[in-house]
Amino acid sequence: MTTLDILLNVLVSGVLFGSIYAVVALGLAITFGILHIPNIAHPALVIMGGYFVVQANRLGIDPLIAAALGIIPFYLLGMLLYTFYANSFERRGRAEVLQSLTLFFGLSLVIEIFLVLLFGSELQSVSAPYIGTSLKFGQIAIPGRLLVPALLGPVTIGLLWLYFKYTNSGTAIRAVAHDERALSIAGLDPAAVKRRAFGLATATAVIGGTALVLIGPIDPFGGRFQIGRVFAIVVLAGMGSIPGTLVVAIMLGIAESLVSSYLNPAWSPGVAFAILLAALALRPQGLFGAAR
Repeated sequence: MTTLDILLNVLVSGVLFGSIYAVVALGLAITFGILHIPNIAHPALVIMGGYFVVQANRLGIDPLIAAALGIIPFYLLGMLLYTFYANSFERRGRAEVLQSLTLFFGLSLVIEIFLVLLFGSELQSVSAPYIGTSLKFGQIAIPGRLLVPALLGPVTIGLLWLYFKYTNSGTAIRAVAHDERALSIAGLDPAAVKRRAFGLATATAVIGGTALVLIGPIDPFGGRFQIGRVFAIVVLAGMGSIPGTLVVAIMLGIAESLVSSYLNPAWSPGVAFAILLAALALRPQGLFGAAR
């Protein structure tokens, strides 16, 4: 294999991982990027979604079908979580960042403990016929365990982008981030709009969890390793930029793949923050955010 072949494989791997990062960060792009709610529990919800898929897979259900089955339960869970958050903070006029972070940090710990008590701390995995396969284009090999979850990223983000752009409900969600009062004057309930948006964000967690568990085994604490990366993606993309989330995640995936392959794998976790600091120094609103 030539040096060029190795480089192409590294780049392809980076694109695939980046697409997976995007679908994991997607829910946070909605809650934090659009609703301005710092839901640091989202990675833990992603792991919870992965466990849902694992249990369904043990009943003989394909992981992708299990993800589809989990969308409605996780959507309802998200609506319930927002209702609790709104009753605790927003309706009392106390929705401060520090208090919100404390709430969602506690929620992430509760989810981890819940998963440990129910399933133990052992690694959990799924089986599917496409996991052990691979596609080859010359010297470029694309494992099925990466290709299939990577496709979830652009598909999910594309559908969400169409929803936000061309439906009344999606337009209301984008509007609530800018002017709740105007939304109320138009006859809509901002709390109800936010509740639907939070439910939608949480529904994406089961898709992100499916992507992670298809790559490899997961454990209850896997969300901790995703928090920094997903926040970096959302902020670097620009608050509320759904398509930007995919672009930035792929950029980050390529950068991590290059650093891991040509420098030191131990450095790759710091790539997200290095790129974030460099980019925000030049463009504080993010790569795809509107200037304020």
